[in-house]
Amino acid sequence: MTDFQFDAGRRHSLGLLSGAALALASWPLAARAATAGLSDIDLRIARFKGDNSYFLKDAGLPNPPYRANYAEFSGGNLIVEAISAGSIDVGGMSEIPPIFAVQANTPLRLVAVLKGDVNNQVMLVPKGSAIKDVGELKGKRIGYVRSTTSHYFLLRLLREKGLGFSDVTPVSLSPQDGLAAFQSGQLDAWVVYGLVVQFAQAKGARVLKTANGYLSGNYLMAAHKDALADPLRREAIGIHLQREQQVYQWQTAHPDLWAARASQITGVPSSIFLDEFHQRSTDPRLVKIDDAAIKSQQAVADLFADNGVIPKRVNVAPLWDKQLNSVLA
Repeated sequence: MTDFQFDAGRRHSLGLLSGAALALASWPLAARAATAGLSDIDLRIARFKGDNSYFLKDAGLPNPPYRANYAEFSGGNLIVEAISAGSIDVGGMSEIPPIFAVQANTPLRLVAVLKGDVNNQVMLVPKGSAIKDVGELKGKRIGYVRSTTSHYFLLRLLREKGLGFSDVTPVSLSPQDGLAAFQSGQLDAWVVYGLVVQFAQAKGARVLKTANGYLSGNYLMAAHKDALADPLRREAIGIHLQREQQVYQWQTAHPDLWAARASQITGVPSSIFLDEFHQRSTDPRLVKIDDAAIKSQQAVADLFADNGVIPKRVNVAPLWDKQLNSVLA
């Protein structure tokens, strides 16, 4: 690992904190006057193993003015369920899982967009495979992760070749089960995301397609509508988003430090994290909601409806809430 000088890291952290102070200064006076009451707020935050919440101290961030209570989840669909049930105030997921909650009149609201990597979402073929084109997968076994970006990406790839799920043998698997099936020769191709991609490549897997040009790169931050209706809790969520942004900035500036710490947290070699970092399509950043983000999710929902993944077309617009756009302006 390449070590960075402590003083340089400290100066960068101070710069991030100054940015946070400027961002908070943009809040309305009434909201800032209520900040003293934030100490009574328990903000219930969903997280994944090794996500930004594990790097707050590394990024030089002080404790927030509210009490941050974290609950760990293994998938965005579970976070959607937890927010909808009222047990979580805020959490992140891809643009896919909320689509499945629209018809249930979910109280979940989408409050920010994370522009993230799409190069770590791929279609892989095994070492030695003669397959050179997606069209050659007709009749083949293809692994994917149901109700995720993997599911949508596979549908897009097949449609591009005039194929559908009825033309292949789709096998719904978790990323971990998919890796085992792929490495044991049970799959002709595998559509997946995340660090398992690097593990598979290390064993000789070949990338047939990346999701660049197929996925929007939009990952979403969601909150419960009742949390947004409470001025103090809404302010806490806004500060949480700013802190997330600052960790992304630190990660981008210090990839070696991030990879080493991520390795400690997960037990995955730091070289795997660095490989993913250097291959990513963009540096992650939180941005405010715009019409393009809503249109992107609507296109996903329409494709799912057209392919029978959801029973009928739905309107995703009511899921979106722009109240916190000013926090990320």
